[in-house]
Amino acid sequence: MAKKVRVGILFGGKSAEHEVALQSAKNIIEAIDRNKYEVVLIGIDKRGHWHLNESSHYLLNENNPKLIALNKANTDTVALVPTDNKTQLVVVREGRMTGTLDVVFPVLHGPFGEDGTIQGLLKLLGVPFVGADVLGSAVGMDKDVMKRLLRDAGLPIPKFLVFDLNTRSGIQFRNVVDQLGLPFFVKPANLGSSVGINKVSAEADFSFSIDDAFKYDNKILIEQFIKGREIECSVLGNYEPISSLPGEVIPKHDFYSYQAKYIDENGAMLEIPAKLPNHLVTQIQYLAIRAFKTLCCWGMARVDLFLTPDEQIFINEINTIPGFTRISMYPKLWEATGISNTELIDRLIQLALEKYKTEKKLKSSYDIK
Repeated sequence: MAKKVRVGILFGGKSAEHEVALQSAKNIIEAIDRNKYEVVLIGIDKRGHWHLNESSHYLLNENNPKLIALNKANTDTVALVPTDNKTQLVVVREGRMTGTLDVVFPVLHGPFGEDGTIQGLLKLLGVPFVGADVLGSAVGMDKDVMKRLLRDAGLPIPKFLVFDLNTRSGIQFRNVVDQLGLPFFVKPANLGSSVGINKVSAEADFSFSIDDAFKYDNKILIEQFIKGREIECSVLGNYEPISSLPGEVIPKHDFYSYQAKYIDENGAMLEIPAKLPNHLVTQIQYLAIRAFKTLCCWGMARVDLFLTPDEQIFINEINTIPGFTRISMYPKLWEATGISNTELIDRLIQLALEKYKTEKKLKSSYDIK
């Protein structure tokens, strides 16, 4: 019998999307092929402490999205330590080794996990990991940099303005309206899951929306509202990525908010696949792959787009560690395209191992003769 691949599932994290990551991890852990993979669960709590968890009780209130929490009963401190070209998982308090990890599957949405920080750590340790590399993760998280790269590649995006702490005092409602019109969106530059995002339809909403966005990041975007359908497309692969059938989000709230995505099961209707003519399906899939390649992504991503009544398509953003909850679009779109959750997780792990194998062939030093 072939030896099982040892997969470290790194989940939770310090960001405002901690609870979403717990839900995503739960679904990945339940779907992974246990005949092929040995799973090691490493939960990161909101303070950034790492915990080695048992698969039987790693979550509290696991079926309640409002109360779901990491079980921190295990007080051992966990570290990843590079030794003898292998990455060891160490329980520091007892100083005991638990063996090598063959690959890591990061399930960490938002800053401190989806932004290149964990990817950089794993790169230094020399361990393969699922998803985008350091660069793709960083630009995929920063909506300002992301949109500038997409724009410079000639891809269609909504108009946007950027402000940071130094320019915050210069934000004027009338100036924004003159450039973007009404309504518009205010959002943190580095976050996801619609956290800190507000739709502004009147001046009375403006100050609160600016303050709310700055709670989560020192840089914010103010973005043009595009009246149209919300379309999402999943991408899978390394050098030759493929795209899923597109899906449509039909929010029952004012927009596809955090509440609609993860708490209120009736907060949005998901049309999977979206009801679209073939020429638009082809165009959306093409743009999704173009965005994936432009932003230097690997493994997986979900690309979110807008489709206007006159068939204009705008790329909204990319998510390099998309949600894997039971109501998340990324796995649901692949399921509709013919790839089950179990097969999808298997492909993602194999893509990570293939990429690592290719990179290991590169020279890391120059020999002076």
